[in-house]
Amino acid sequence: MALQISATNPEHPALLLELPWQLPLEQWPEEVLVPLPRGISRHIVRYARAGDEVIAVKELAQRPALREYELLRDLDRLGIPAVDPLAVVTGRTDAAGGPLESVLVTRHLRGSQPYRSMFETTMRPATMHRLMDALAVLLVRLHLAGFAWGDCSLSNTLFRRDAGAFAAYLVDAETGDLHPRLSAGQRDYDLELARVNISGELLDLEASGALHPSVDPIEFGTQICARYQGLWEELTRTSVYPAGKYHYIERRIRRLNELGFDVAEMQIEHAANGDTVTFVPKVVDAGHHQRQLLRLTGLDTEENQARRLLNDLESWMATQDDYAPGDPLGARPEVLAHRWVRDVFRPTVRAVPLELRGSVDPAEIYHELLEHRWYLSERAQHDIDLDTVVADYIENILPKARETLQPTTSD
Repeated sequence: MALQISATNPEHPALLLELPWQLPLEQWPEEVLVPLPRGISRHIVRYARAGDEVIAVKELAQRPALREYELLRDLDRLGIPAVDPLAVVTGRTDAAGGPLESVLVTRHLRGSQPYRSMFETTMRPATMHRLMDALAVLLVRLHLAGFAWGDCSLSNTLFRRDAGAFAAYLVDAETGDLHPRLSAGQRDYDLELARVNISGELLDLEASGALHPSVDPIEFGTQICARYQGLWEELTRTSVYPAGKYHYIERRIRRLNELGFDVAEMQIEHAANGDTVTFVPKVVDAGHHQRQLLRLTGLDTEENQARRLLNDLESWMATQDDYAPGDPLGARPEVLAHRWVRDVFRPTVRAVPLELRGSVDPAEIYHELLEHRWYLSERAQHDIDLDTVVADYIENILPKARETLQPTTSD
C-alpha cells in the first residue's frame, strides 16, 4: 500500500511529506522532534515540526486512527475544546517494505501542558481545585454535545492558562462516541470512570511526593463528581424566560458564580414563548476580572467590582443585534464594550449627582446600582429599568448611606 495522507487542509500533506514516515515513531531523529513535555499515553507520541507548525504525532492502528480523526473533527465543528486534527497518515512501510502503524497528526495546543508537568513543583490546593473545575467544565460541555468520552482522566487532558483563565482540552478521543443525546446512565458511567481515573492519578502523584499533603486523592475524585453535578444541573435545567426579564438571567449568573464558575459566553435566542439562554462556563484565576475589564473598557476597578460589571456587560452584549461570538462579521467584544461604557455605564453613573456620591468611585456606584436593580427586580418580579433604579437609589439608599458615615456624638 502506498503512503497516504488524509488532511483537513490541502497545504498540510506537502509539509508532512518531509517527515521520516519510513521510521517507527520511537526512532525518529532528534532534528525533526520538538522537546515538549508529554503526558502518559498507551501509544507512542512525539512532537515534531512541520513547516511553521508544531504537531503531535501518535502511532496507532489504521481503523482507530481514522475514527479518532473524524471524532476530533466533529468536536471541532461543535466548538468543544479539543486538540485540532490535521491529518491521518496510512500505508506506512519501513525501509525493508514491512508495514508500520498508521499515525494521527494533531496541532500542538500552544501554551498547554500535561498534568504531570504542572505538578513538577507542588501545586497549591486552590490552584488544583481550579484545574479540576476546568476538567469538570470540559466534561459537562462534552456531555451537552452528546459525546461520551469513555476514558476521562488527567492523562487524556491538556491544561492551559490564558490571561488568568483555566481551560481543559480533550487530547484523546479514541474511546469516545458521539450521540444525538446522552442518557443519564451514559453520563454516570463517564463520571464514575473520571472519579476512579483521577483518584488513581493523584495517588500516583502522592506516591512520588508531587502532591500537596493536604490533598486527599480519593476525596478529591469525589469532589470532581460533585462539581460536575452542580454545574450540570445549573446549565441544563429549564432556561426559558419571559421576554425582557433579564433579572432572571442575572439570577442564573449569580448561581453559577456561587458555584465558583464565571460565564465565558452567553447567547439569547428570542422566541414567541420566551427567551432561551445558553451559558458557557469558565474557570478563572485571581485578578482575572480586573485585567479583562481593564482590557475591554479601560475601567480600573477592584476584583469584585470588575466581576459584577463584566456580568452586566456580558448580559448587555447578548441583547445586541451585532453580537455574534465566533462570527468574524459580528462586532468585536472591544467595540461592544466601548459602546456599553458610552451608552450605559457613563450615563448611569452621571445620573447620580456628584455631590451625593461623596468619595465613592464610579465603579462602586455602578456596582451598587446593579445590586439595587437586582433587589427591586426580584421584589417586583419583573425587570426595572436603570432610570427608575437610579431615582430610587438617590431617594432611598444614598440618604441612609450618608447617615451611616456621619460621626456619632454622645451627651
